Amino acid sequence: MGLRIIPVTFAEARAYVEQEHRHHRPPAGHKFSIGVADEDGTLRGVAIVGRPVARLLQDGWTLEVTRTATDGTRNTNSMLYGAAWRAAKALGWSRLITYTQEGESGASLRAAGWTPVAHLPPRRGWSCASRPREATGNENIARTRWEIRHR
Repeated sequence: MGLRIIPVTFAEARAYVEQEHRHHRPPAGHKFSIGVADEDGTLRGVAIVGRPVARLLQDGWTLEVTRTATDGTRNTNSMLYGAAWRAAKALGWSRLITYTQEGESGASLRAAGWTPVAHLPPRRGWSCASRPREATGNENIARTRWEIRHR
């Protein structure tokens, strides 16, 4: 099956995330989105890229892949991560980051040339007395931050 990178709108990417991964909410922020389609034009996966969620990483030169979603078609995730970096680099950004949760291998990221740079301990969540928030389902899970940058 031949796969190719295609442009997708934020609305299309959000709809795909909601369709393929109902347990994940689409992210709110957005700089650009990309998709992977097969020879018939069927969308097989999307990546949504935005500003880093962590304020301390918002340096004006860094973007974050905030969500990828695929239907499980082989190599789709690696293609999305590689294309996201090529697009970000072409637009002048010098670093792209993303996260995996404990138990995820990161094989797609490694295949696309990314490097693990930080292992983050589990958080209890973002809710506090002064700003109560709903649980998102990713509390108490360790994460790994990955990056790719200009060499």
